[in-house]
Amino acid sequence: MERFSTVFLVAGVVFFGFSVWVMAWLPITSLQGIPHTSLDVISEKVSPEFAQLAEMFPDSFKKYYPAGVTPASFEKALRRGRDTYVAEACWHCHSQFIRPVSNEAIRFGPVSQAGEYQNDLEFPHLFGTRRVGPDLIRENGVHTNDWHVAHFWNPQDVVPTSVMPRYPWFFDNANDPENATLNERGIAIITYVQWLGSWVKSYPATLYNLDAANGGV
Repeated sequence: MERFSTVFLVAGVVFFGFSVWVMAWLPITSLQGIPHTSLDVISEKVSPEFAQLAEMFPDSFKKYYPAGVTPASFEKALRRGRDTYVAEACWHCHSQFIRPVSNEAIRFGPVSQAGEYQNDLEFPHLFGTRRVGPDLIRENGVHTNDWHVAHFWNPQDVVPTSVMPRYPWFFDNANDPENATLNERGIAIITYVQWLGSWVKSYPATLYNLDAANGGV
């Protein structure tokens, strides 16, 4: 009996080490050699959505980004936005990977390409597996900043069938709707979500972007 216990123990340790090698060390070493775009390079081109947020919420923007609309403040917002996206578990319900199955191209656009993930904001990748909400890998241009503000304030106001919860902690003065304004997390996550897909030159018509079928965005 002791002999079998020893064999199982040794086998367990060996397989555990093998799994660590396959699932951790091997991916890390293989990804290290792949060229990717750093965040400081990404932030050199400030998005118009970020600049618009500065105009929409001047007091909040000045409070959290005193330098104004600059590559450095844009970089800070993108990093904080991604961190907030992960911390709030947005990736549980929103994938960032359009797969070549189940007519996903009709729902979300062309199948995702490897090049879309070769940047600092996609390490580690947030592919996701669920489809509670739409895929967000190319969210930029699908909705306006106003839409996202209203959506985080109360999703059902813009999507009546949505099961997404409210995010009042993205707003200062959330207890006073008339004076509520985006705080740092709110500005950051909208900046990050609006950056996703900013590399797309044209917006294909999908079930979540029917306006594109009529030549609009």
